Amino acid sequence: MLEKKLYANGQPVYKLADGMLIFYYKNGTVKAEGPYPDNMMEGEWRFYRESGQLWQIGNFKNNQKHGSWIRYDRNNNVEYQETFEHNKAVNPKRR
Repeated sequence: MLEKKLYANGQPVYKLADGMLIFYYKNGTVKAEGPYPDNMMEGEWRFYRESGQLWQIGNFKNNQKHGSWIRYDRNNNVEYQETFEHNKAVNPKRR
């Protein structure tokens, strides 16, 4: 997952510091950020559109989707919410 370190334009693909991992788009805006202890995605992660607008908030456990996931539309309204257990949806998408 962390093999590629730089985009062709020299922009870092990610930064890992103090147990937090931040992924970037080619233009330097944040793509995703969250806890990364023991080289695994854990806890609450936030995902952004290339414009910087919040797109999703989701939870991981042992590098798998686990818990609540909320996706927002481009007007910042909840598009849908799902719950996952061990990377599998356990309820239908709901608005």
